Amino acid sequence: MTNNPFLSDIFKKTWLNHFNKENKEFHFSNFKKLRFVKFKNLPLYINVGKTHTKGISYAVDTSDTTEIDGKVFLMYDIPTFFNLKEISKNRLKTHKIKQYPGFLINLELFQDLNEYMAITFKKSSRYKLKKYAKKLETCFDIDYKMFRGEISKEEYDYIFSSFNTLLKKRFDAKKITNNNLEKKEWGFYYEVAYPMILEKKAGLFVIYNEKQPIGVTLCYFSDEIIFDAITVFDIDYSKFHLGSVTIMKLIEWSISHKFKIFDFSKGYFDYKKRWASNKYDFEYHLLYDSKSYTATFIAFIIKNVFEFKQFLRDKKVNDTLHKFSYKLKNYHKTNKKKTKKGYKSISLSQPYKEEKLELIHLNEKENNFLKPFLHEFLYLNTESINSTKVYYLKDKRNTYIFEGLCRSAEIVINLDYL
Repeated sequence: MTNNPFLSDIFKKTWLNHFNKENKEFHFSNFKKLRFVKFKNLPLYINVGKTHTKGISYAVDTSDTTEIDGKVFLMYDIPTFFNLKEISKNRLKTHKIKQYPGFLINLELFQDLNEYMAITFKKSSRYKLKKYAKKLETCFDIDYKMFRGEISKEEYDYIFSSFNTLLKKRFDAKKITNNNLEKKEWGFYYEVAYPMILEKKAGLFVIYNEKQPIGVTLCYFSDEIIFDAITVFDIDYSKFHLGSVTIMKLIEWSISHKFKIFDFSKGYFDYKKRWASNKYDFEYHLLYDSKSYTATFIAFIIKNVFEFKQFLRDKKVNDTLHKFSYKLKNYHKTNKKKTKKGYKSISLSQPYKEEKLELIHLNEKENNFLKPFLHEFLYLNTESINSTKVYYLKDKRNTYIFEGLCRSAEIVINLDYL
């Protein structure tokens, strides 16, 4: 792969600044662009970037093995579709440890988005997917933008702040922890993405409703591959399937800009399997000096540890741990007893008298809880938010009126869960 973004100076320096400040960086002439950090008191060297990359590539020169005597080298996240050249027979041996599944779209198979959709999905599915985008654009003032090569710092900060808020909102709803939101990790992504965007090695794809980001994707770029690193969308718009809309727009953008592969990266999700044209594996590569008993033993132990971790992952133990971790961190929230969220919608044939109604301003923070209900009304009735009014019905508890151009509805909401 040419111009791997995770081997760029910006990525490596920023990662070292956040995750390896006190320790020395190591470079070995046998590994051209790779840099390493040392694992405490062992002759074990780990690639800079560790699991924060979306795919490391490397080549090994074994003409001189002086520098690798007695050492073990661990490289995280090697996608099998990179097809790295095998090391010729040498004292440096390799363990390849399968860890995560990966999914990608081979964009070279398609002339445009329409051809991709026609080959990948049945007619009924294509209709639904296109309907989601059309409904979204009808009901809201939607704009799509990829920031790559140019972005003001002010706009970048605004997007990243929204990005963080949307991620927290989504994973609070799922009641699981997300490592990306850890202070140290989020600080790394915030610092590394801006200069990489300016160098066209990264990008932010944003879906705006008016000027508010409701969907954000952080991407990285090599010359031929676009890597989907982190994607999030506002769960208040779930009826509009923003995830599917995002993927369609990214595929369209990627094909039009002549990328050959759209990589969903590591981890299994149903949506990845549904959209991908190819499945592959992420591997951890252990290279070790086979003439050293110490290096051979260390490599053997590491190999077995990772294989055991993969066994636990296959048994869904990780999912359970993430949920348990969330409960511990958010005990004050999750320990509260809440009445089940629910609502009832009734179509109105006759309007209420004006004196019974109180106009609601949706841009006020205390009214945010109404958005999911309003968005469902807009979706089901193909109404625009710009021509829809929301009222509180004064003489009925927890009752609201959604009044569009063509349809109106009375909504009774159970607010006990708030």
